[in-house]
Amino acid sequence: MPAPQLLGGRYELRDVLGRGGMGEVRDGWDTRLDRPVAIKLLHPALAIQSEIRRRFEAEARSAATLSHPHVIAVHDSGEDGGVPYIVMERLPGRTLADDLEGRPLPPERVRTILTEVLEAVAAAHDAGILHRDLKPGNLLFTAAGAVKVADFGIAKSIGSEHTLTRTGELLGTVAYLSPERLAGNPATVTDDLYAVGVLGYESLCGHRPFERDNPAALVRAILDEPAPPLAAERGDVDPALATAIDRALARDPRRRHPDARAMLAAVRSRGPGPVTAGIRAPTRVLAPPPVPTPASASVPVGADRVPGRGPARVRVALTPVLITVALVAVTLVAVTVLGSGGQVGTPPPVVVPTIAPTPDPTPAGSGPLPVPLSNALDELDRAVQP
Repeated sequence: MPAPQLLGGRYELRDVLGRGGMGEVRDGWDTRLDRPVAIKLLHPALAIQSEIRRRFEAEARSAATLSHPHVIAVHDSGEDGGVPYIVMERLPGRTLADDLEGRPLPPERVRTILTEVLEAVAAAHDAGILHRDLKPGNLLFTAAGAVKVADFGIAKSIGSEHTLTRTGELLGTVAYLSPERLAGNPATVTDDLYAVGVLGYESLCGHRPFERDNPAALVRAILDEPAPPLAAERGDVDPALATAIDRALARDPRRRHPDARAMLAAVRSRGPGPVTAGIRAPTRVLAPPPVPTPASASVPVGADRVPGRGPARVRVALTPVLITVALVAVTLVAVTVLGSGGQVGTPPPVVVPTIAPTPDPTPAGSGPLPVPLSNALDELDRAVQP
């Protein structure tokens, strides 16, 4: 069995993890520190081209300046046999592209992914670095599920007067390029934010905002058509998150978020909860009037307030007085009425000097109450009312 190939006498090359336009990424082992690594090798046919070689070396320098939990760490770089290489931290290899595969993701998971991507992008922008190639294949997951942004191979310094891109050459995946990038304008901060918007839209909907059969039609759609509102595809998404993504996809860069931290704040914000069909929001209901208290009922002395009716101590003090007055009135009226019609249990007189009145054919209790008694009961009822 042949001895494994070593780079720089230190890094053992193993299986191929992936290939791209500039080279390939190999699984590796750091024999000095006994740890797994990922090694990016520039394709030999490109290594002889000075411009591409400079671009590759610029990736190592750009990535090495970034130390962030959501950016792939660069451990080393060098050259072996005329082939430049970059040594990076080794992750399990699962990318956002693997998780998507045409399937929409839960909104809260998308919010977490975009938050971590934007934290990395904000750190890069603070260091003066544009990524310019943000796409699902460049977002790797750690074993714990956190996002790490990889591949700064086409990054360039913000404000640089020189570019490593040939005239008319558009790097990156077309679907994630902003309209102004496709029009040939220099890359800016809002271009990276546009790409994050495409990532968010695709993660929530299972497809990118513009889907065309060929690159020419795709370019034309991005240049001429507004991105469809995300809410039209996913009505269950938090309106604040949908608005943050829609704003990042604005055709006019002046309408996008001004920087990565502004978009990060918008993605983190939360709007009102989703409306559930058939469930109405609670409305304010006025409290019904309290049930009249009978004369024999007791009023709780410890009550300080009656809901909606102010202090209750006045009621506690006045109600017994009114009830007592009303009861006395009722008693007096009843005695008067009974006195005028005879007392219960009194035998009839032996001699009646006058003709006895004709008895009332109305059964007792079914006719109208005498006016004084009715008025007294009304007074009693008013006394116990709140």
